[in-house]
Amino acid sequence: MTNSSVSREPVTSSATTNANYMRSIIIIGALFFIFGFVTWLNSVLIPYLKIACELNNFESYLVAFAFYISYLVMAIPSAWVLKATGFKKGMSVGLLIMAVGCLIFIPAATSRTYVLFLLGLFVQGTGLAILQTASNPYITILGPRESGAKRISIMGICNKVAGAIAPIILGSIVLSEADTLVERLNGMNAVQKATELGELASRVITPYIIMTAILLVLAVLIYFSGLPEIDTDKEDETVAVANTNKTSILQFPHLIMGTLAMFLYVGVEVMAGDTVISYAHNAQGISLDTAKFFTSCTLIAMIMGYIIGILTIPKYIKQEKALQISAVLGVILSVVAILTDGYISVLSVSLLGLANALVFPAIWPLAIADLGRFTKIGSSFLIMALAGGALIPLAYGRLADVLNLQQAYWIMVPCYLFIWYYAAVGHKARA
Repeated sequence: MTNSSVSREPVTSSATTNANYMRSIIIIGALFFIFGFVTWLNSVLIPYLKIACELNNFESYLVAFAFYISYLVMAIPSAWVLKATGFKKGMSVGLLIMAVGCLIFIPAATSRTYVLFLLGLFVQGTGLAILQTASNPYITILGPRESGAKRISIMGICNKVAGAIAPIILGSIVLSEADTLVERLNGMNAVQKATELGELASRVITPYIIMTAILLVLAVLIYFSGLPEIDTDKEDETVAVANTNKTSILQFPHLIMGTLAMFLYVGVEVMAGDTVISYAHNAQGISLDTAKFFTSCTLIAMIMGYIIGILTIPKYIKQEKALQISAVLGVILSVVAILTDGYISVLSVSLLGLANALVFPAIWPLAIADLGRFTKIGSSFLIMALAGGALIPLAYGRLADVLNLQQAYWIMVPCYLFIWYYAAVGHKARA
């Protein structure tokens, strides 16, 4: 297998055998499973911490902000780490940092200190920034560019299966009988309320201790694995000629627009998964015992989209066309969610998972195409774009306080429209 933007001599002997290729796919797939499990716990943490720490909508969405803003802050340093360590050791470093972030939840829960919870989420996001900076270009470069969306779709299934499981597991622990608790809190004095909320906060301690142990074990396993290195600093002759006069990553307009498209996409993806529980409960009157399953519905819809991508890309449809279709579907479902009520509205938000599924897999290979020696820094830009998951849901939370939770979903429509533009026109731009 060859790739027009990167020379892969260091892994030629490994990648030419199907067994070693599949081993690499399995290892990276395990990492994407971890990404999904940790990331989509936020959908439960938002309503959970809103109760435990007595927050408003805006304050509760600082959960998503603290987690995703780390991508913006740490993406460039992540590229420096990977340049010094290589992909494999960098992945181990990322897992270790995530373990530290999980440990911070213990004093946060013990003291019921929201700022400590946010710090733990930021550190977890920092570890994920390193992991994502390494694993996304790795899986893209591991095979032909035109089937990059298919491989990332396979990784997406691993990610979203974990994401579908995570809210159910954590929700069953921390949101158990939460509706009853909220009702009881209204009739309690300050001392009783503090005791009940302290007990609620302590529910996250055991799950996060277990997650810490798992992350540490995985860090060791990845470090000693046979995962091959990939040299992204070398270019084949065609790309080298095209990039002769390039001195800055800013000279690649298709990457810059791809970064903006990724920023907007991650914002709407996080909204679809992380806001739906609160939206169902607070705007549509659905109990938390039922609402806690809607994020899993979102992720199941994404898995369906990934399967469609695996079966159809690139044999029946190009990844850029899949991206256009996804964006149009996103606009339609957003409008339906706003204009209807009850389960139809809530399920329209969850079905955005189907619209979102192929956006990330399609944007990534389109955006890093022909970057050559700029691939690592270009990947860092795309990782920085994951900060969309910090800022857009926070803007949604603010709009929800000013307007209401349902009308605030209008913020999604222009996001999907720009993604459509990038799929139709923007990805073709070259300096």
